[in-house]
Amino acid sequence: MSAYKDKTQGTWYVSFRYIDWTGKKTQKLKRGFKTKREALNYEKEFMRKTAADMKMEMGSFIEVYFEDKRKELKENSIRNKQHMMEKHIVPYFGTRKMNEITPADVIQWQNTIQEKDYSKTYERMIQNQLNALFNHAQKIYNLKENPCKKVKKMGKSDANKLEFWTKAEYDRFIAGIEPGSEDYLIFEILFWTGIREGELLALSLSDFDMSGNLLHINKTYNRIRKRDVIDTPKTENSVRTIDIPNFLKEEVQEYSKKHYGFPEDQRLFPIVARTLQKRLKKYEALTGVKSIRVHDIRHPYVKHTTKKFITFFEVFRAPS
Repeated sequence: MSAYKDKTQGTWYVSFRYIDWTGKKTQKLKRGFKTKREALNYEKEFMRKTAADMKMEMGSFIEVYFEDKRKELKENSIRNKQHMMEKHIVPYFGTRKMNEITPADVIQWQNTIQEKDYSKTYERMIQNQLNALFNHAQKIYNLKENPCKKVKKMGKSDANKLEFWTKAEYDRFIAGIEPGSEDYLIFEILFWTGIREGELLALSLSDFDMSGNLLHINKTYNRIRKRDVIDTPKTENSVRTIDIPNFLKEEVQEYSKKHYGFPEDQRLFPIVARTLQKRLKKYEALTGVKSIRVHDIRHPYVKHTTKKFITFFEVFRAPS
């Protein structure tokens, strides 16, 4: 028997040997279980994880998944995926064995999620997390099949719903903000460069090439567990150099003059994404323009700059 009673603490503990990934025999000790059954179950699940046995519970496999992915995924991605899995997958599938979850189980789970009235795009994001777990189990740990593949995905991608402001709507919005203020420059940069909010919040003055009217994007910002985290952008293609109009360059220069001595390598806008979203909603309400996400501000730029021979500035006749 590998479970023992700790008479001093009144709890149970397990002590057993296992073979680690190097082939070495290793001793494992874990204390603090309320019952003998809990202690033995811990040992059983630990051994299944070590052997990558698909009889392991979903909750245990999630730990394996993130251990495998910790070098591949960015910290912010891990945080977001863990949150969705803990909230939407573990309560339903956490104690179910990986190889016993069926397409019918997935459908019942989908029905449960859809009863919560989340947006269709959020439903799809939740669905993608479950699919990712089964894909990994199938590809790496020889799970016979991914039950999600036999079931229609719930929700929908937001790719077919492109929300954005027209130039007239943007003019109305920006007219409600004091020229030269931090908020004014923030939304000018977002609209005229098409960068993402994390890229904006990571910007420093050193990213601007004033002589060449260029903006270099090579990092992104996230607030994770009360820490400011500067990381590489979303994809390799996100590292790029953007042409900026002369008027935007001058706005950045005027702003920097008002903050004389501001460090070149320090974040230009030391706020978090939630603050940016609140400011967007504030000016939307003030000016009466339709409500969009911060991310949607970039859509006119992205749409027009992907068309051959047509630039964003030519389309909107931006003054220089």
